[in-house]
Formats: sequence, structure tokens, C-alpha cells
Amino acid sequence: MPRYDASMSDTDFFQQGIDLFNEGRFFECHEAWEEIWKRSDGEVKRFYQGLIQAAVAILHAQRGNLEGARSLHQKAREKLDPLTDEHMGIALGEMRVALAEFIAIASRVDGNPLPAPPTLKRIGSRRK
Repeated sequence: MPRYDASMSDTDFFQQGIDLFNEGRFFECHEAWEEIWKRSDGEVKRFYQGLIQAAVAILHAQRGNLEGARSLHQKAREKLDPLTDEHMGIALGEMRVALAEFIAIASRVDGNPLPAPPTLKRIGSRRK
């Protein structure tokens, strides 16, 4: 379980959230990002909220709550779509496309297993 403490910077929370997202730990990444979302405002706040909503949309899809998945995906799109494809050090455009495909496949309800969920690729970083 991730540990949060007062000494962690916003960058620490953001990076930890990316790691957790990429590990498929969507509830935990939501918790990490929420720590900085609460302290943010403007476009940055909308960005974090969009990432949180994207993570929870995936979680809903994995748990079979397709209406919740579609609803949160739409809310995430409203916040993330206006942003550049490379935003705050991540390949946001790639994630948006992968998330849309993931939600579309989950919405088919054809009995097939879900594909691997999307990940967040870091840009210009040694951490992937």
C-alpha cells in the first residue's frame, strides 16, 4: 500500500500516481493524485481531476460497472481533451486514445476478457 506523508512534494505524488497507474493500481493512484488535486487550481486542477477520472473509469470497467466507466470516461475527456498530446511530462495523447479503445472494448460486453489497461508513458524521463 502506498504511503503518503507531509514531506512528499507535489512532484512526488504525481510520479507515484503515474507508477501506480502503470501498475494497474487505479484506486491507489487516484489517492496519490487526489493529494495534489486538493491543493491545485485552474488548468492544473482540471488535469489532475481528469487523470483521477480516467483511473476510476478503468477501475469501473474492470469491476463490470460499464455505465460508471462510460460516465467517468466522458468526464475525463472533458478535462483532458483540450490539453496538448504531451502534457506535464507524459504522453497524454497516447493515453487518451488507449483509454477510449479500452472503454469501447469494455462496453461491448461480449464475454471476452478486457485488454490490458492503458498506461502513462513519461516523456523526456529515464523513468518509463
